[in-house]
Amino acid sequence: MSDDAGAAPPSPKTDASAVLSIDAMGGDLGPEAVIAGLARAVRKNPAIRFLVHGDKPVLDALIAKRRGLSDHCSTRHAEGVVTMDDKPAQVMRRGRDTSMWSAIDAVRSGEATVCVSCGNTGALMAVSMILLRKLPGVNRPAISCLWPSRNKTGFNVMLDVGADIRADSDDLLQYALMGMSYARNGLGLDRPRVGLLNVGTEEHKGRSELRDAHDLIEALADANRFDFVGFVEGGDIPSDRVDVIVTDGFTGNVALKTGEGTARFVRDMLGEAFRAGPLSKVAGLLALGSLKRLGGKIDPRRVNGGVFLGLNGTVVKSHGSADETGVAAAVALAWDLSRTGFSDKLKARLSSVTGQVEAEQ
Repeated sequence: MSDDAGAAPPSPKTDASAVLSIDAMGGDLGPEAVIAGLARAVRKNPAIRFLVHGDKPVLDALIAKRRGLSDHCSTRHAEGVVTMDDKPAQVMRRGRDTSMWSAIDAVRSGEATVCVSCGNTGALMAVSMILLRKLPGVNRPAISCLWPSRNKTGFNVMLDVGADIRADSDDLLQYALMGMSYARNGLGLDRPRVGLLNVGTEEHKGRSELRDAHDLIEALADANRFDFVGFVEGGDIPSDRVDVIVTDGFTGNVALKTGEGTARFVRDMLGEAFRAGPLSKVAGLLALGSLKRLGGKIDPRRVNGGVFLGLNGTVVKSHGSADETGVAAAVALAWDLSRTGFSDKLKARLSSVTGQVEAEQ
């Protein structure tokens, strides 16, 4: 059962009723890569519909070059573009004419269910908080990511990975509940296993806020249908011991960037090793199938898409450097969350838990 409210799951939204709002101008590779990614996503799922924001003449021309894509897209003109160098405060004051603002506003107004953007992370979070507002009881929204793992689903959920460098015990509790809800509705796990990232697994290890969060999460686990495995370490992040890893944004972002850098390093070193000489090239040809499977597993593009959690609406942040493959992956994630009614279920879950906590105080 994937419903997060505890009752029987509602019927999923029909495919035709769900629209994704796309900020087409914010990525490093420009709107060409975004439109190519939309076309790829449509080939895999023809039911997807898009509301695409940006320079309308440019977007219409790019969409027209992709056979059949215009049947899935409506465009909305937005003159401005949020660059990677723009400060969030500047965008909050002067960003109303940008494609990012327009794309998020479409979710706020109910025209679309999920926003997808390759743009500036800080600005995207700031504008999302202005337009969508935080869910009741949420102090700090979080960014979650899917991490390749040895679990049957192929992934673990980790949060926060960069929304806020601070997190007290109550924040970590909320992250645990939001991550659990994401794992249940995004990965189809009926009873997710939640772990709290620490420098050791012993209960006396770590900062005081981690030890306090440990007790808070443990106390609410059974009532919210998840298993708390206690403290986990960095080596557990890609393991099959846990489904959701909870941490503060500073630690999570460092871990995420380290993981992506390590994946690139392994891929590059393997390539160099198999090009080192004639025998190495032969060995590389013999191992080609295995290398492709490994490359697919550690390719950051296939898990592209950080989800903003704790807002009145769902926003998926794609890597700024995402190519066609990466954009398509972010769109697929957004589509899955849209069809499960994820935002409404998360809101119901947090509201229910807030009531439990207040009753115990």
